[in-house]
Amino acid sequence: MNPYTIFTDIVAGRAPASRVYEDDDVLAFMDIRPVTPGHVLVVPKVAAPSLADLDPVLGGKLFQVGQRIAAALRSSEVAADGVNFFLADGVTAGQEVFHVHLHVIPRTPGDGFGLRARPTSPARADLDYLAGSIRGALTR
Repeated sequence: MNPYTIFTDIVAGRAPASRVYEDDDVLAFMDIRPVTPGHVLVVPKVAAPSLADLDPVLGGKLFQVGQRIAAALRSSEVAADGVNFFLADGVTAGQEVFHVHLHVIPRTPGDGFGLRARPTSPARADLDYLAGSIRGALTR
């Protein structure tokens, strides 16, 4: 996989971005294809194509910055009533740019954004079985 993404150039200052926040580890900037007005992306400055490649401490920092951005979206002119965080990890999950990034999406009534899903109601035994499988994978 080619390690280059447009985010590499944005982090380095070689590509334009409307920056919202920056520190030594993380950069937040406006999404150029926003789902709603005020949609912000939070990226680690170190390129990591997937969550498995991202240092967990840095992953935590992404969400800490996302939390600060969410608060700012509520008190800025965006005047968000709510906020969705979205992070796609892998092609099947909808990831298009292979540099981990957290979407911070401001929500207002009637904004047209929503999640589509078909929730199910599995039996407790099925939930317990999958929980055991996931627990086992955590210890490997």
